Amino acid sequence: MTNRKSRREFLESSMFATAAAAAFAAPTSLFAAEAKQSKSPNEKLHVAVVGLNGRGNAHIGGFTNRDDVLITHLCDCDSKFGESKAEGVAKRQDGHKPKFIQDVRKLLEEPGIDIVSIATPNHTHSLLAIWALQAGKDVYVEKPVSHNVSEGARVVEAAEKYNRICQAGTQSRSNPGMQEAMDFVHSGKLGDIKVARGLCYKPRKSIGPKGVYQPPKTVDYSLWLGPAQMQDVTRPQFHYDWHWQMPFGNGDLGNQGIHQMDLARWGLGVNELSKNVISYGGRFGYEDAGDTPNTQVVVHDYGDKSLVFEVRGLVYDKKLKESSVSYKGSRIGVIFEGTDGYLVMTTYHSGSAFDKDGNKIRDFNGGNDQYHYNNFVEAVRSRKPEDLNGHIQEGHLSSALCHTGLISYQLGEQVSKQECLDRMKDIKTAEDVSSTMARVQDHLMDNGVNLDKEGVKLGPMLAFDPKTETFTESDAANALLTREYRKGFEVPAKGQV
Repeated sequence: MTNRKSRREFLESSMFATAAAAAFAAPTSLFAAEAKQSKSPNEKLHVAVVGLNGRGNAHIGGFTNRDDVLITHLCDCDSKFGESKAEGVAKRQDGHKPKFIQDVRKLLEEPGIDIVSIATPNHTHSLLAIWALQAGKDVYVEKPVSHNVSEGARVVEAAEKYNRICQAGTQSRSNPGMQEAMDFVHSGKLGDIKVARGLCYKPRKSIGPKGVYQPPKTVDYSLWLGPAQMQDVTRPQFHYDWHWQMPFGNGDLGNQGIHQMDLARWGLGVNELSKNVISYGGRFGYEDAGDTPNTQVVVHDYGDKSLVFEVRGLVYDKKLKESSVSYKGSRIGVIFEGTDGYLVMTTYHSGSAFDKDGNKIRDFNGGNDQYHYNNFVEAVRSRKPEDLNGHIQEGHLSSALCHTGLISYQLGEQVSKQECLDRMKDIKTAEDVSSTMARVQDHLMDNGVNLDKEGVKLGPMLAFDPKTETFTESDAANALLTREYRKGFEVPAKGQV
């Protein structure tokens, strides 16, 4: 149990400070999906699920699959989900129908709630988690755990201050197949790992023309906006498409990519943010209501190691060559590139290791989302944060790597493809910037985008202090570490949670 010991030492020495990289080696899965559970009503934990569309359905499933948990409350700012979801939950828990409350502030006044599980839009994750922690609840919060760097750190601070259990929704960390793969990466059998590469090759269509639209009549729009400033709805589809608008989402880097970013960091064994970050990309192929990049490369500098992330979102033609829609057999996954071989994880729980010549060495497989909910519930019962596979600190760091990458992109300027490549070549990095740029260009050309004509948005290389979690040479970048919060929905400042 050496991994468990290192995690405990990390948390006890300074729960949220920098510690040895080994601290982030996930412990062996504590509780398999079929773990024994008490059916006694007196031992049931009461759960409130906040956010009932999308990932909220997974949360409902994860908790109703257990005998020792009862969903007693549901909450969503869109009232249309309330009755149908409550009826559905009642069928899954022997007629016990949860109470629906539209306003999360009123929900937190309800007695008897032990756990608040949050599956709302990104821009409300941190605030709702902090409110719930302040109210004495244990919290499961979806990825990314924050909308910006500062507010993620405040959730970590709140969990420590109020001595609560807080799990990030990075479920791969509880899957035995992924844990075994990470142990293999850390074993040295692939040699020295120089690059961890996250991939999000996930096709996304245009979200429609930018305009002024009305929110659904069943939505309390002020509650939905939460920390964001009051503003018009500018996308045709209200739900989900907020992912592609900066005031609310973080693009696919923070939507899907946070999972792979987390795995890349875990495999590298780094438990702090990078020393430098740079990003380039664009929103190619259409003009719509979205303003997040649909094609993006982020390079995080960790000295002798690099964490690279690639987003591709324009592939729809099934006739396109495989190199345009995958890399080393992976589309949505993570690749660890070592001096003696490489490892490719193609799902949340499965993948394979290869030698330098591409010969398969070993397969990895096993797990599902239920393992992560089980791990959380058992940590709630043990009252030991070190039992968590997805501790909030880990969720914060991996989310923040997405945010700092987006900050570089946001501060970028439009340049030619060649100028972008030349500037990238000037950077001292273990990453092969030319090969990555070539893959990006091939992908765009296959989708009718000529990068030579359109150019690319290239962000600055931003120096960062992982200890203070601030940029060292850019006031403009530091301004994007947080946001201006709307009155009544302010995320507390440091030291004020």
